[in-house]
Amino acid sequence: MLTIYTDGYLWLTERVGKKIKRVDPVSGNVDLLIDISSLVYQNGGQDGLMGMALHPQFLQGTGNDYVYISYTYGTSDSNRRTKIVRYSYSILGNDGTLSAPTDLIVGLSGSNDHNSGRMQIGPDSKIYYTIGDQGANQFGNKCNPIKSQILPTQFEIDSQNYSTYEGKILRINLDGSIPSDNPVLNSVRSHIYSYGHRNSQGIVFGTNGILYANEHGPKSDDEINIIQSGGNYGWPHISGYQDNKNYEYCNWSSASNCNALAFSDYNCGTGATSTQESSWTGTFIPPITSLYTIDNGFNFTGGWLTWPTIGPSSMILYEGYSNPIPGWNNSLLSTTLKKGKLYRTILAPDGLSVIGETEELLYTQNRYRDIAIHPNGKIIYVITDSGGTTSGPSGSSSLTVTHPGTILIFTHETFLGNPDYEIYNSNNTLIYKSDNKINISSNKEIKEVQIYDLLGRLIYANKETDGRRHIIENLEAKNQILLLQIQTIDNQTISKKFVF
Repeated sequence: MLTIYTDGYLWLTERVGKKIKRVDPVSGNVDLLIDISSLVYQNGGQDGLMGMALHPQFLQGTGNDYVYISYTYGTSDSNRRTKIVRYSYSILGNDGTLSAPTDLIVGLSGSNDHNSGRMQIGPDSKIYYTIGDQGANQFGNKCNPIKSQILPTQFEIDSQNYSTYEGKILRINLDGSIPSDNPVLNSVRSHIYSYGHRNSQGIVFGTNGILYANEHGPKSDDEINIIQSGGNYGWPHISGYQDNKNYEYCNWSSASNCNALAFSDYNCGTGATSTQESSWTGTFIPPITSLYTIDNGFNFTGGWLTWPTIGPSSMILYEGYSNPIPGWNNSLLSTTLKKGKLYRTILAPDGLSVIGETEELLYTQNRYRDIAIHPNGKIIYVITDSGGTTSGPSGSSSLTVTHPGTILIFTHETFLGNPDYEIYNSNNTLIYKSDNKINISSNKEIKEVQIYDLLGRLIYANKETDGRRHIIENLEAKNQILLLQIQTIDNQTISKKFVF
């Protein structure tokens, strides 16, 4: 997780490293706040040190210098659980420390998959926390029933049995107790704020008080939702919209021989029940947009990297900056694990709907885990995963990330009236502009040329190069910095910025 405090420092958690750090993005100096390796149980692809949030009055002289975190604990997979803990923060010089842990809520479900674990403190000074469906009904967890629609009994709440909190968004007092104004669901008031979720890894409040969340779809229909108190968001009966498009609920746990079945992403197990979205008649709040809804008949058998999903991993609302990037105000920015891009979704002025199509930006070959925005609104920090891609605890691919475990910095710049610009690099590649043409010369055979703008949009691509030279004419981009990527015949990639 990554967040930025008003002093410009970046705070981050390491899921597998089990450390919390504070980073100066200018100098690169790293301040280790705490190592909780001895407390965290982590043995899967999605457990470990999870969410983090700073108290709203952090370092404001009120005595509330608290940091809230969540992590999985236990001694084995069978007794793995999740807790939310409050730590006290102190600093001496540039050396910060977290200490005096206080458990706020323990015994939440924990899994190797779909823990979610996003945390925000709302304008009402309540903790909002996402718990995924624990990867139930898929892969090695195929015989575990999805509990996203199951609500707790009063006896379970009184006995602090929180197993039905799976697939929910919680609302919690800062001392861990149940808020008195939480919704009453099935005649019971609990920590549950909304339900019917699959795997929500991004939540953010707007200044209008609206709570937005993004959520992983199964093979299509990643969602962006507005979260309402007591709202039901349909999972597992509905994915995206209730449209019967490319999704049926195959309930593997309903098969009497479930354990003997081999899981498949493409066929429902023999003996398992399968139902269409339209057959479910429960109350349902649809998303404000889906990434992406597709027509029936899509061929999913090309593998999960070809599915029309993006794997949303976090979300931030771009608003309120005094000098914003032009056109970006009132936009939801979602990082993605699968595509290595930032997705910008423009909100209507009232924040209740989406305008136009979601825009794809800032592509690199990485898994983007989280995002933070500098207070000036012009610098974007994106933290990447330390490893490659995966479709779950039992799936992987050969895609290699280019910046594992890195904080990437994207800066918005505007350049007007630049003279012709030329640049050399260590590979003896020359880029220069002449008569509104871009001339590229290299000491190696050029196989492909691509040009991106600073928002990561591909604006030029050509594989028809002339040996070690290439000339680009009639490029429409003017008065801006561009990123040139050249792939040589020996598969070396040369990247350089230039002004055109």
